[in-house]
Amino acid sequence: MKAPSDTTKYLIHAEIVAEGVVERPDVVGAIFGQTEGLLGDDLDLRELQKTGRIGRIEVKIESKSGKSFGEIRVPSSLDKIETAILAAALETIERVGPCAAKIKVIKIEDVRASKRKKIVERAKDILRELFEEPEIESEKIADLVRQAIRTEEIIEYGEDRLPAGPAIDESDAIIVVEGRADVLNLLKHGIKNIIAVEGTNIPKTIVDLSKRKTVTAFLDGDRGGDLILKELLQVADIDYVARAPEGKGVEDLTQKEIVKSLRNKIPVEQVHVLKHKDEKKEERKDVRETKVEQKEESEAAEKPKEEKKEDARDRANVIEMLRKHKQEIEGNLKARLIDSNFEVVREIPVRDLVKLLKSNNVKAHGIVFDGVITQRVVDLAAKRNINLLVGVKVGSVVKVPSNVNIMTFDQI
Repeated sequence: MKAPSDTTKYLIHAEIVAEGVVERPDVVGAIFGQTEGLLGDDLDLRELQKTGRIGRIEVKIESKSGKSFGEIRVPSSLDKIETAILAAALETIERVGPCAAKIKVIKIEDVRASKRKKIVERAKDILRELFEEPEIESEKIADLVRQAIRTEEIIEYGEDRLPAGPAIDESDAIIVVEGRADVLNLLKHGIKNIIAVEGTNIPKTIVDLSKRKTVTAFLDGDRGGDLILKELLQVADIDYVARAPEGKGVEDLTQKEIVKSLRNKIPVEQVHVLKHKDEKKEERKDVRETKVEQKEESEAAEKPKEEKKEDARDRANVIEMLRKHKQEIEGNLKARLIDSNFEVVREIPVRDLVKLLKSNNVKAHGIVFDGVITQRVVDLAAKRNINLLVGVKVGSVVKVPSNVNIMTFDQI
């Protein structure tokens, strides 16, 4: 019985030299006959061949000048030690038929190693010749599939049917971007709580969402982004602002750039520097108009006692003191809490202003700060009995309590 080729581990190669003319059956007979009983029952060649642990013994022999020369090959599925013992036993054979003979083992070939070598060589050929497409790493395949699935998750949200991510309803915090391409890029990188404004005319859907969710405006780093930010500040309740690097759009950002931009977001109270002079002029005009309306509402609601105090105060001196505070903090993103004599009670970074106003440890007559006056700041100031707010500009303030006066840096 021949050992199955898939179980053959080793191949014994040996040479034979006989002093006379012999043939293959003589050699095979000598191998079986002279090794019988030599190694015990466990390594008896006949039993090993019956059980398939050694294969068919191959002999190639030829005669020349009265001598015979040949090669013997014995396939073995035994382990390394047993195969070596079997090979050594072959060398004990001294006669083949009537002739003296000598067998010498040349090598023992590890068939599996040979197969591995062939596999490697063939694999190289396959890579060079048969692959038509460029190689794609398994990690990249997973990323491509994941990105395709995320891109398909874009939905149309609200009555304005705005492009949005699937988590826009379930998230307490959302990200507002400019257009559909921005939504697709953020979805591709795993961010799902996003919605696009689709133009500078802010839809009602965005305004409504901003009233009940924490909103981060994530805008392009160009003039278009500035214009949309200006519009958002006027009509929506924005909490934070993040910008793409200057000259870049959100739709073109890599995952690393997206994460960095969102990590560097700032509270809306700190957003007060626009790039273009014409926008600044237009903004000042809007602030003045807003201030006039707020002042009219405030004056109509003020109590007679407060009106008397305001009339009695030397307005010129007040403006001068406020101007001094403005000059000392402008450009430094600082906030000053002042008492009724306009002396500094406390100075903090603007980013900590909302947090401080939410605490109970606030006693001040007014606040002068290098930031935007938002509805949130106004409401908190009223709750803490702070009567005066002075900031760089007025954001989306739609209601001013009667006990709070608002001024901008332009007015002092």
